[in-house]
Amino acid sequence: MRDPFSKLSASHMFAIVETGGKQYRVSPNEKIIVEKLNGEAGSKIILNRVLLVKSNQDQISFGEPMVKGAEVEAEIVKTFKNDKVLIFKKRRRKSSRRKKGHRQQQTLLKILSIKA
Repeated sequence: MRDPFSKLSASHMFAIVETGGKQYRVSPNEKIIVEKLNGEAGSKIILNRVLLVKSNQDQISFGEPMVKGAEVEAEIVKTFKNDKVLIFKKRRRKSSRRKKGHRQQQTLLKILSIKA
C-alpha cells in the first residue's frame, strides 16, 4: 500500500483544521483564505478544531473526531469581500428576468504555529 504522506519531507509539519464548515491543510508560515472570522486585522486567533497533525518526526495524530490538546495559532491579516457571484434567472417567453449578486466575506489568515 502506498503511503499518502511519502512525498512530504521528514521535517515538514502540517495539520488539517476545520473552520467555516470546510477543512484546510495548513503549515507554519502559510497563508490561507477562510470564511469570515470575527476579529481585527493583526489580532491572533486559535483554531482548536484540529482533525489531524503530522509532526516533524513523522508522527501522525488522528482525531476522534478532534485531536485532543492540539491547536493552530493564526494571525488575521485582513478581512475582505470575494469577487461578485451573479445569479441570473430567466423564464423563456415570459419577459421574466431576475439578476442578483452576492459577495462572500472572507478572511486571510497567516498560520503562526501548530501545537500538538
